[in-house]
Amino acid sequence: MGSLNPKDLPPDRLSTTDEKGNRVYLYPAEVKGVFQKWRTRLHAFLIVFFLALPWIKIQGHPLLLLDIPHRRFAIFGLTFWAHDAPMLFFVFATLFLGLALLTCLLGRVWCGWACPQTVFIEGVFRRIERWVEGDSVSRKQRDEGPFSLQKLFKKSIKWFLFLLASLLLAHSFLAYFVGSDELLQMMRSSPSENFTPFLVMAISTGIVLFDFGWFREQFCVIACPYGRFQSVFMDSHSISVAYDEKRGEPRRGQSAEKEGDCINCYRCVQVCPTGIDIRRGLQLECVACTACIDACDEVMLKIERPKGLIRYDSISRLKNSKPIPWIRPRTLVYVLLLLGLLSAFAYTLSRRETLNAMLLRAKETPYQQIEENGKSLIINHFRINFSNESFHPIKINLDLAEGWKEKGIELITVSNPVLIEAGINTKTDFFIKFPKTLLMSQVNSIQILLRPEKEDSEFKIQRKDVTLMGPFQ
Repeated sequence: MGSLNPKDLPPDRLSTTDEKGNRVYLYPAEVKGVFQKWRTRLHAFLIVFFLALPWIKIQGHPLLLLDIPHRRFAIFGLTFWAHDAPMLFFVFATLFLGLALLTCLLGRVWCGWACPQTVFIEGVFRRIERWVEGDSVSRKQRDEGPFSLQKLFKKSIKWFLFLLASLLLAHSFLAYFVGSDELLQMMRSSPSENFTPFLVMAISTGIVLFDFGWFREQFCVIACPYGRFQSVFMDSHSISVAYDEKRGEPRRGQSAEKEGDCINCYRCVQVCPTGIDIRRGLQLECVACTACIDACDEVMLKIERPKGLIRYDSISRLKNSKPIPWIRPRTLVYVLLLLGLLSAFAYTLSRRETLNAMLLRAKETPYQQIEENGKSLIINHFRINFSNESFHPIKINLDLAEGWKEKGIELITVSNPVLIEAGINTKTDFFIKFPKTLLMSQVNSIQILLRPEKEDSEFKIQRKDVTLMGPFQ
């Protein structure tokens, strides 16, 4: 039996739009409870983490850097260039599949607990709003009331603080793309000297201010694609924020006979930041923020009924009360794909060298024969192609391995050490001069050393085999 309660949300459209499709601004009420307490703690940690992430360094590299103009990327201690597309694929595919597995098991827990959209709106902007304008009832009454100096003053203070918060977030956002050191350098100089980054920062500030200050739940409902993907990732066994219809129905006032535990107080609707009624079942707009769980539990305690009328549960367990099968075909597929990606990524990383050196014989006469101090000497010409995969320049010294100099072999270079800039391919030529008698003693291969001037964890000494050519008679 349908309810005619005027508090009911419209069944044929979003509660955040009116009959003409215009925005209906939400004023979600505050809620207290176990989940809210843990979300507050987690949000405080994540706010610090998100802001500090581009400033934390590992081995001199930012913990996260997406320097698109220079085509270099640092992700949790790993450095990549644009030509490392296969490894970047492994990184982002792993994150995508990890999110798919998390959604399959726990629904939209990411949205309600860790998404930056939720974290900064709930942890920063709504707190500023409550501090300046009061609770949800006061804010709604003031917005719907006539113009006054108090209203203008409070709105001005609120949006000024919103602007300051947006500037802080935009600068931190820019640090993800230019690096913290470069950002500090830009901040100390005139905007005209770094006009493009300044423009990016200004536009980002405007977007953050618009989104976190006004657009808010509309991003989750309209713009975010993840809400559309959740139906693909989830199944009937996935955990989500759900209303126990068996226990709650019929609601108070809907039946003259036996009533369920739901007293139709609409407290769950009042606290919802996306403006839904969780009692209508799983909905795309639900971000699993658990505000309705805490609100309903508070009411249940007051009427001396068990908590959990709204709770984390799966659709299948709500219907048949059977245990949730955590290991099922869908989760197994995600786990196997994730393990395959991680294995392939680990294998690729294990074979990757920070400094790549390819030794080639020069394209000319295979060898030259000269006479020097009455000795017959052979000269071979070689070329090395260096590729520096790190974010730092490196100087490489070319030298003969131990024992070869004593046999009269000499390494001649155009320049030594060789400077290889970060992310740059560099070519250098060198010559090997050796006595003709060396070939006659069946020695046709030697080793050269590529020795970094400053050896560290990134750059190790490499040995390269060099095949000698010359006349054997």
